[in-house]
Amino acid sequence: MSTEPTEKPTTLLDTLRVGIVMLDGQGNVLLWSPMTEEILGWPAEEVTGRPIEQLIEGGDADRRIRDTLGRTHRWRGILHLRHREGHLVEVEGRSCLLWDTGHRPCVLANIVETSRVRAVEHDLAALDGLFASSPLGIALFDTEKRFVRFNQALITLNNATDDKLLGRTVADLLPPAMAEEVLQVQQTVLDTGRSVVDMVMPAPDGEGARSVSYSRFTDRAGEVLGVSCTIMDITERLEALNKVEAARERLALLDSVGVALGDLLDAGAVSQALAAALVPRFADYSGVLLRDEVPSGGELPSAVIPVGTPVHRHGVAARQADERVERLLRLTGETVYAHDSFIGRSLGTGEPQLVTGRDAILRATHHGDPKVAATLDLGVHSLMAVPLRAREVVLGLLVIARADKREPFDHDDLVLAMELADRAGTSLDNARLYARERQGALMLQRSLLPQHVPEPPGVALAYRYVPGSSGTEVGGDWFDVIPLPGGRVAFVVGDVMGHGLHAAVTMGRLRTAVRTLAGLDLPPDELLARVSDVSDDLAHGPEDPVMASCLYAVYEPAPTAAGRECGLLTMASAGHVPPLLVTREDGRCRADAIELPAGTPLGIGAVAGPGDGSPFEAVEREIPEGSVLVLYTDGLVEKREEDITVGIDRVRGLLADVPELPEGQAAPPVATDTACGDIEDACDVLIGSLRGAGGPGGRHSTGDDVALLMARLGGLPGDTAASWSFSTGSYAVRRARAAVRETLREWDLMALEDTGVLLVSELVTNVLRYARGPIGVRMVRDARREEAGREGVLIVEVSDPLSEPPQERSVTADQESGRGIQLVASEARRWGTRHGPEGKTVWFELGLP
Repeated sequence: MSTEPTEKPTTLLDTLRVGIVMLDGQGNVLLWSPMTEEILGWPAEEVTGRPIEQLIEGGDADRRIRDTLGRTHRWRGILHLRHREGHLVEVEGRSCLLWDTGHRPCVLANIVETSRVRAVEHDLAALDGLFASSPLGIALFDTEKRFVRFNQALITLNNATDDKLLGRTVADLLPPAMAEEVLQVQQTVLDTGRSVVDMVMPAPDGEGARSVSYSRFTDRAGEVLGVSCTIMDITERLEALNKVEAARERLALLDSVGVALGDLLDAGAVSQALAAALVPRFADYSGVLLRDEVPSGGELPSAVIPVGTPVHRHGVAARQADERVERLLRLTGETVYAHDSFIGRSLGTGEPQLVTGRDAILRATHHGDPKVAATLDLGVHSLMAVPLRAREVVLGLLVIARADKREPFDHDDLVLAMELADRAGTSLDNARLYARERQGALMLQRSLLPQHVPEPPGVALAYRYVPGSSGTEVGGDWFDVIPLPGGRVAFVVGDVMGHGLHAAVTMGRLRTAVRTLAGLDLPPDELLARVSDVSDDLAHGPEDPVMASCLYAVYEPAPTAAGRECGLLTMASAGHVPPLLVTREDGRCRADAIELPAGTPLGIGAVAGPGDGSPFEAVEREIPEGSVLVLYTDGLVEKREEDITVGIDRVRGLLADVPELPEGQAAPPVATDTACGDIEDACDVLIGSLRGAGGPGGRHSTGDDVALLMARLGGLPGDTAASWSFSTGSYAVRRARAAVRETLREWDLMALEDTGVLLVSELVTNVLRYARGPIGVRMVRDARREEAGREGVLIVEVSDPLSEPPQERSVTADQESGRGIQLVASEARRWGTRHGPEGKTVWFELGLP
């Protein structure tokens, strides 16, 4: 028969299994309970009436028990009883001597298995030990939430005594608000059975923190007995966690400030980013004061900022925005601080300053300063002023404040602010150096651009240069206007690839090369080819070749040497964006791109190797008077994520709308000066469109430089130019001499008549000797040079179909021929030869009287 219980124990007696045995005076079994049967396995019918000593192992144990009962009427001890299956069962017994109504003795005994008693005793000992020795506060509450048991640690944690706890609730121990919260938690645990673990609460006296856990406990039958509670003092742990969290927040703030300042190269932007990063995360108000040399890129004259030196506010941030804050934290406001003021001491000594409390702020600041009153009016109670320094030089000051109920600054905050100021100081100094380099680069670039743009006859000019918006990264864009002999003019626009000082220097060298070669009066395609050839010499090394786009155009105003009534424009491109031509058609402006062979950028031949580059090709086009030629660099038409043709079309649309003619108004004659509006206004419209697309600040979206040149192409005035074409007959020389003589008299230049007629006759005679075909003669008087206060010149040109240039030869006194070019060279101020697609032109200049 199994001795194990068939049901789960519900009470402590079920766990202990107490057996009852009753004996008569002779030790025979009178009563044998069912629990005894479970313990020993003997059924009642087998042991009733038998002596108990038959089941007791141990010799005279039965006699000793009887002797004890006879003396004391009680006995307790350990017995080893024989189980029905043969093994021994150790039990702990309790017995007492009784008498029935007939005064006959009998013995009542209780037995319990010692193994089960020991288990219960161990559990109780552990519980007692836990209550006695645990550093945790432990308490048991009944269902009415009253203390029924607690340990000394709980008393210590709550600064209480026994009489304050037993039978009372937490309402008698804790502050009302805290007690109400605890009572609600206890009731919830009682109702739901869900434990509450690690609930952090402040200590009753407000100093420190506690971790509290609540659990419901029941008896073995499942009846709810109450709530258990454990309390742990986590003040030190919470302080450590707070320090770790504060350190993490500081690192996060340092990181965010570093990210905010990382790519900024403007002192104002750095200042504003620093101020904004601190509010409201670290402070309620912040401001950055800088000495004037920082944003301007100047040299720093002293390691500290002397008292009395004005400083400017370049960055501010505030937790709230109202009129008081705006008045106090006005950007760019110049301020001079007294030596006895809070900020003045920090500026003068270069040491950080920290004050806390209204009284301390009043003592630390200049007496009567209205800004102090305004600061206190905002509820500020803690102030810090930390120098912004780089390389041991103070650049300015970071001023931050906390207000209202926020914790005042402490030493750790000061250390953090100094670290932030050091990082910001490095960024500000980089911005200062960047500003200085940018100014130097812009100064260099602008010095390399035309300082005085000439005004050739028959041409009106307007131009703009806009530097890029990417810090010191100035570009290599340039334009130029070069007067050429015969009233012609060359227009140049180019763009060196890359940015910075290197691009600006390369631009200057290319511009010089173009101007030098332009003096040779070369055709545009040949000039670009020669510039490309010399690009190797302009490069800084094989790994850093020159690469640039360029467009070179030569305009010859009517009348031309060939006798055309329209101006002649000859152009060649080296990988540059196409020029635009604005003309008048049906009373409205029309802007079209001039299609040119693209050509390769300058320097590509050096990179690709000999023979790999594309040749340059010149294009001639007759231009009606009053047309406007627009040359520009890609910064005008290029946008990110947009095809460049879209930008060209946008510029064409803007040019076509300048100006809008009123409805019904007829277009003025083509020859007037107002064809398609004022080109200065047109330049402003194009540049303004860039600023509008770039947003605040007027910076265009690409960040690239823009060079823009607009030229209204007209003819030479009738009193300054004349041209003729003669056949190669025997009368050509006489007719040329007569035409030149008559024109010089009309122009009141009789003083040049003899020399001019002589030199023209020599050149025409030379043509008749070596060439066949028409002879062109053209005379141009450069009146604008006279108006500008310089020596005026008379330019005479003789054109013929022969491509070979005349040679100046040395002749002896006995030779009759070969003196024509020698005579021209000796009598003319200058002379030269230029080639065209249909022959050559020999020209010379005579100084006007």
